[in-house]
Amino acid sequence: MKLMSIPTSVLSELLQTLPHLRPQIYFKASLTALSHAMEDQVLAATLKQPLVIASFQRERFYRQEAHRYQRLAQRSNQVYVLSAPETDFTNSSEYYEKIAFELDDGLSQEWHLVVVAQNYATCLVCRESIGSLAKNQQLREMNPSLDMDAARRFEGIWTAERGVSLKAAELLLDRILVYRPELVDKIQQARLRFGIGECKSETEVEPINEYACDIDTDPFVRRLLTYLQASQYKLHKAYRSITAQARKERLVNTISSAIRRSLDPHEILQVATQELGQNLEASRCFIYRAQETDTKAVIKHEFLSPGRSSLLGKTWSLENNLLFKEVVLQSQGIYVTNTQTDTRITSSQELRGLVKKYDIRSWLMEPVFYQGRLLGIVELHYCNESLHNWQAGDFDLVEAIATHVGVALIQAEAYANLEDLNKQLEALDRTRSNLIAITGHELRTPLSTIQVCLESLASEPDMPSELQQVMLSTALSDSERMRKLIQDFLTLSNLESGRVEWHPESLTLQECVDLSLSRIRTRFTSQTLPKITTQIAKNLPLVKADGDWLVEVLAKLIDNACKFTPTNGQITIKGERNRNKMVEVTVADTGRGIEPHLLEIVFDRFYQEEGALRRTTGGTGLGLAICRQIVNGWDGEIWAKSNGKNQGSQFHFTIPIAESSQEQKPSKVKSK
Repeated sequence: MKLMSIPTSVLSELLQTLPHLRPQIYFKASLTALSHAMEDQVLAATLKQPLVIASFQRERFYRQEAHRYQRLAQRSNQVYVLSAPETDFTNSSEYYEKIAFELDDGLSQEWHLVVVAQNYATCLVCRESIGSLAKNQQLREMNPSLDMDAARRFEGIWTAERGVSLKAAELLLDRILVYRPELVDKIQQARLRFGIGECKSETEVEPINEYACDIDTDPFVRRLLTYLQASQYKLHKAYRSITAQARKERLVNTISSAIRRSLDPHEILQVATQELGQNLEASRCFIYRAQETDTKAVIKHEFLSPGRSSLLGKTWSLENNLLFKEVVLQSQGIYVTNTQTDTRITSSQELRGLVKKYDIRSWLMEPVFYQGRLLGIVELHYCNESLHNWQAGDFDLVEAIATHVGVALIQAEAYANLEDLNKQLEALDRTRSNLIAITGHELRTPLSTIQVCLESLASEPDMPSELQQVMLSTALSDSERMRKLIQDFLTLSNLESGRVEWHPESLTLQECVDLSLSRIRTRFTSQTLPKITTQIAKNLPLVKADGDWLVEVLAKLIDNACKFTPTNGQITIKGERNRNKMVEVTVADTGRGIEPHLLEIVFDRFYQEEGALRRTTGGTGLGLAICRQIVNGWDGEIWAKSNGKNQGSQFHFTIPIAESSQEQKPSKVKSK
């Protein structure tokens, strides 16, 4: 009785169900190596009873592997082997489950191997290229001595992604039940055990990479490399181009070495452009970054043969480029043998103009993809009078280079992101260390003083009143120091988290300066303050800012200058209008100064020039960070200048000018 055949392709069903998958091209020798590696993984694993499904195109291919599947059957009772019978291959349950399908079934064109275990899963789902079969047959007819079997080409998926493997297993188990419905109970056990059939759509599939961590993969890799090298040797013999193939391999290795040597995308693209254009003897080769929605690209990497006009640094239009649109639409490369007769070019005024301007006779465009994302385009131009004779290996080589470039660009992006994250982590770690050091010192010191004072007052009731007053004053002073520390923490936290409500108003700068100086003089005695002068420009327009916060900035900058300026020094507060329609305020001193390389980081949180525990002045290192947050809040800028150590320093910040300030009356600022 003839069994029912199913013409549909398992690979097509898998790609339709999981459209994010991108099939690759494999030679038979590579698939043999991959299959053996997967089988060896089952034999080497410590876990028992995995699910193994293997589909052979013909019985003769199965016969070469029958002994291996007898060994696999000792590891599991869930082994299924499918094949088109040629002699005595029939449905049976000896050693493992055999499933025979008709020669005209879609399975006869495919190669499948699926392994699903509790801690790992992998699958190989491929379909043989019909064009490859015809081409190999022609070569075999031309030279019967050529062994073309290893050069057979397949298109498909090889992955260790568990969701994909489970879906492939589901499709194959459904196919098995068509031919052997009596296995329904056994197959149901496999479905339940491994959760097969639970992922129904792409959005439900979570890519989970699980591997057998107790397996030494080195033998599998060695076997894979051995088969790949043997495959390359047979391809050289089949195509009778050992020299050309070696040159192309050298090109791939050169680009691969550049990728391994550098994570700079510019260097990688430059090497790939030069090597590809030179080895394929192109008149012009360039690679540019582009996305599907881009309308233009700038050519930054180019190979150019002598006597040809360069595109380097020029803008390459993509908006009306029909070749680019076709590449994006089909997600694969295209080539034009003759630009004078190709309808895509003759029908486009823009492309005709490019062909004429740059003397392009033959044209190739290959997309650079990574996981379905377009990253760029590889273009090759041939400007000879005669048409370029494309070789089949040329397209494979360009596609391989594009794949390498895509991976390299993603690696470079990932490395750049990782560097940024590392810098952020380092900054956070420094902040944490400084926070611990500063808070420990700033809190412990006043707490110790307060404790000693209070203990002395409590234990010595007969202490002279003058000494009691000293003790109380010291305790109160250190309590205020702790309060200010905590207040600075809360202020910076509110500013950074955006919890501050701004109340901008029109103000006179002089009033804000006077209020800030009044606050400073309550904290310092006249004997300890350096000389402070103000130079506010006449007719200075009103500024638009939150008055309380503006006074806070001025007070902190003046307080900072007082700490680092000796009593015989001088502090100058200036206010003038700059060219950017802003009022620029400067707080300059003749004190300790700042080293040039530290001018940027002085605004970082917890920055202390002398170190958290060795400084001679008090403070938390939060004052300038708070100033920066406040100035940024009204869209101003703040920066520092200094000629170096003991050369004094100047802190500048800008404030927006109030609109029509001449007609407005200034608001009164309340001192905090």
